[in-house]
Amino acid sequence: MEQEYHIPVLLKESVDGLAIKPNGIYVDLTFGGGGHSREILSRLDDGKLIVFDQDADAYANRPDDDRLIFVRHNFRYLTHFLRYIGVEKVDGILGDLGVSSHHFNEADRGFSFRFDGKLDMRMSQQLQKTAADVVNTYDESELKRLFWQYGEIKQSGKLAGQIVKRRSANLFETTTDLKEVAENCGPKKEQSKFLAQVFQALRIEVNQEMDVLKAVLNASVDAIAVGGRLSVISYHSLEDRLVKNFIRSGSCDKANAEQDIYGQTNVPFKAVNRKIIVPTDEEIEVNGRARSAKLRIAERV
Repeated sequence: MEQEYHIPVLLKESVDGLAIKPNGIYVDLTFGGGGHSREILSRLDDGKLIVFDQDADAYANRPDDDRLIFVRHNFRYLTHFLRYIGVEKVDGILGDLGVSSHHFNEADRGFSFRFDGKLDMRMSQQLQKTAADVVNTYDESELKRLFWQYGEIKQSGKLAGQIVKRRSANLFETTTDLKEVAENCGPKKEQSKFLAQVFQALRIEVNQEMDVLKAVLNASVDAIAVGGRLSVISYHSLEDRLVKNFIRSGSCDKANAEQDIYGQTNVPFKAVNRKIIVPTDEEIEVNGRARSAKLRIAERV
């Protein structure tokens, strides 16, 4: 079932990066189809794996394994649930920040412009705000901001204006409604790329993905034991920039670490891979969604 649900990206590289101890305690922040989790479990003896996923479909896909603890919540609550479970420190955290193939292939989830479905994009159905709510209620300046900030769309002003104009006559309900407007705002030669940027920006806004990533990176400082590992796979420049800054400086918002009056830095992690790890051509050929993946690994010091 897992292979149908989602093909894990950079599977060996990301799990190797955790330097698994057979009796260690590990966290998979995004269970999804369970590919990375199953690989971690295969390397454990009496260790434990704590997995997070707020999606009901992911929970239904979980393996029956006494070593696995499934937390049906967003991973932004990492600190809270580790405390609740009674775990003081873990030996490693893995985060695959991509949306699962399963979500992209389910039309009614609204993640893909390839299908006509509800304009939803919620990772969890418990969230109140959908992508339709965003495009139907945000003012023009807010829409421009999110398309520029989260989609890095040069035509964000034009797109925001066209959305506001369209919704004054008919509210947005489906992915096709949005696609029809967006197609007229971006470059014709790169229409698929432009649509992907539009949908990405809305998905990030709906799920507060940047805020969630910042929260869990900051929480990892206290959660990971000295010598433990952080292994993160990102899929767009916004995510990767946050991860890179965090590893380098201990801050998601600063590219370089600050020095004290003695010229010393106090950075909680050190990079394990100085050069970013990307999928091989062979992996990309098998799984096209791996194309934009970037893996960074760091060790708690």
